[in-house]
Amino acid sequence: MSGKTVHDLQEMKARGERIVMVTAYDYPSARCAQEAGVDVILVGDSLGNVVLGYETTIPVRLEDMLRHVSAVTRAEGPAHVVCDMPFMTYQVSAEEALRNAARLVQEGGAQSVKLEGGEAFAPTVRRIVEAGIPVMAHIGLTPQSVHRLGGYRVQGRSAEAARRLLEDALALQDAGAYSLVLEAVPWQLAAEITRRLRIPTIGIGAGAGCDGQVLVFHDLVGYSFGTPAKFVRRYADVRQVVTEALRRFGEDVRRGAYPGDAERYSMKDEEWRRLQAEIGGEGDGA
Repeated sequence: MSGKTVHDLQEMKARGERIVMVTAYDYPSARCAQEAGVDVILVGDSLGNVVLGYETTIPVRLEDMLRHVSAVTRAEGPAHVVCDMPFMTYQVSAEEALRNAARLVQEGGAQSVKLEGGEAFAPTVRRIVEAGIPVMAHIGLTPQSVHRLGGYRVQGRSAEAARRLLEDALALQDAGAYSLVLEAVPWQLAAEITRRLRIPTIGIGAGAGCDGQVLVFHDLVGYSFGTPAKFVRRYADVRQVVTEALRRFGEDVRRGAYPGDAERYSMKDEEWRRLQAEIGGEGDGA
C-alpha cells in the first residue's frame, strides 16, 4: 500500500511533527502535491467552488467525487489520500453513509474519507470505522451547513459554542475518527482542542496551534477568483501566469507568428511532389 497511513499521521502528532495537507482535484495537481512531499492530499468537495464554479459545496455529487478522487489516486506518491463525502451522502443514515464511503474507497481508491459534523455524527463515524474505513472528522465552520450557519462565519466565539466544539471533538475521537479538521475557529480554542485530543488536528483558519495545516490548492497557488479568506497565504500567482500565456498565444496566432518553422511537420520536397501528384495536383481551390 502506497502513501502514509492513518497510523503514520497519528505518530507524527506524537513526535510533534507538523502535518502538511493540501487539496487536489485532478492528476496534475495531485502529481505536483506528491512531488512536493505533502503528507496528506484531500480531494475536497471544495472542487464545487474552485473547479466546477458553484457558489457552495452543496451541489457536489458523489459521482463528482468519485471521478476526481480516481484521478488523484492515479498520481502515486508518499501522501495519504482522503476524500470528502459530499452533501447528503452520509446524513440520511449510518448504513447509507457506509455504502457511499465504501464506494469512495473501493471505486475511487481513497485511503480514508472525511465528513463534516459534530457529536450528532459520532454514530455514523463509528459505523464507518467499524467497517474498516478510516474517517477524518471536520468541525467548526462546516461549508455544507453554510445556510444553517448563516454564511461563512468564525465558529466558537462564545463560551457555549466553544464548549460544544470541544464536546464534538472528544465525541468524534471516541467514535474512532483518526484526525480532525478545525475550520475558522479562534486560534486559542483550536490550540486547546488540539491539546486535549490524542488524534491530530488539521487547521484551516484555526491558527498555528494545530498539529497540521491545510489549504485549498487553487487558493495557495493563486489560481482562484474572488477575494481570498483571511487565512489564505498565496505562494504563487498562477492565474496571472496562465492568463498572460494565453494572451501571448492569441497575439502570435493573430499575427501569424505561431506556428513557426520549429513547430511544424514537413516532408522532403520529392515526397511532397509525389504525394501531390497522387492526390490530384495543386487543385483549383474549390
